Amino acid sequence: MKVAVIGASGYTGLELLRILLRHPELEVAVATSEQRAGRAVGEAFPSLRGRLDLAFEANDPAAIAGRAELAFAALPHAASAPTVKALRDAGLPVVDLSADFRLDLATYEAWYGAHPAPELLAEAVYGMPELHREALRGAKLAASAGCYPTSVLLPLVPLLREGLIEPAGLHVDAKSGVSGAGRSLAEGYLFAELANDFRAYKPGYAHRHAPEIEQHASAIAGSEVRLTFVPQLLPTVRGIAASIYARPRGGARFVQARQALEAAYADEPFVRLLPEGEVPTLGAVVGSNFCDVALVEDAHNDTWILLSSIDNLVKGASGQAVQCANLMCGFEETVGLLEPALLP
Repeated sequence: MKVAVIGASGYTGLELLRILLRHPELEVAVATSEQRAGRAVGEAFPSLRGRLDLAFEANDPAAIAGRAELAFAALPHAASAPTVKALRDAGLPVVDLSADFRLDLATYEAWYGAHPAPELLAEAVYGMPELHREALRGAKLAASAGCYPTSVLLPLVPLLREGLIEPAGLHVDAKSGVSGAGRSLAEGYLFAELANDFRAYKPGYAHRHAPEIEQHASAIAGSEVRLTFVPQLLPTVRGIAASIYARPRGGARFVQARQALEAAYADEPFVRLLPEGEVPTLGAVVGSNFCDVALVEDAHNDTWILLSSIDNLVKGASGQAVQCANLMCGFEETVGLLEPALLP
């Protein structure tokens, strides 16, 4: 099946190319980049030299629709929706990696402004296969989940679903590598500014992933979920390490929480519940589509601590997008995605 990668020269777009090059069912037929249009992919990015005999081209949805059977849109928020609409109008299934179709209309407009294509919101399926696998099968538009929400929802949802934790008063401390900011040249992302440093940014209800987490967690819990979210910037390139602090509800016992996670993820190909006493590390997931999860009891403070680690560019973005595409197209969900983490 021929696919297009729109916005292929950003970090998530390049990660899509890397994954798709080893996918036996998907062939990259179009790669767009406004900044690098006309340049050979391998010339612009030598790691792809000899692997992809294409030149980047400008984003022209009308031309793309006739040359591909599915598109990945790796464009910035708000800029993605018009391209997605044009591709959907042409009949092309789309996996969108922006936030444009992840939120309900009111929440989106509160955080991002007027929605460019609100008529597509009802069609979009939230792109986290562990939560919405059946809805993704045969879907025509997947809104691939954000990186922080993936790292938080995967450990949190089983306990919310079973009513084992209080849905309000959750605290999330999540630390991300700098690639989560994209290829921005902002001063704070320069090597000399970032190396040997560590800091929080947009703490409280100021980061746009907070409403995404709350909206989808609330839908699963059947009641309003409220959390305090503190994202932090690690002096690393890839990875997210999340810590979630929750209170047990109605006399729920720690063993029940552990059993809920075991039941939820026993057969999941990309979520690994770690043995008791082991904690997730970035080194075990970077470069892979896996999410590692652990649960720790702080009995002294009547608190359960959920821990997770993912690669923000793979399970938090491009790998998850391919996982969604596999389901949409009827392929085995794991195809092209079983590479282990990079070592060292």
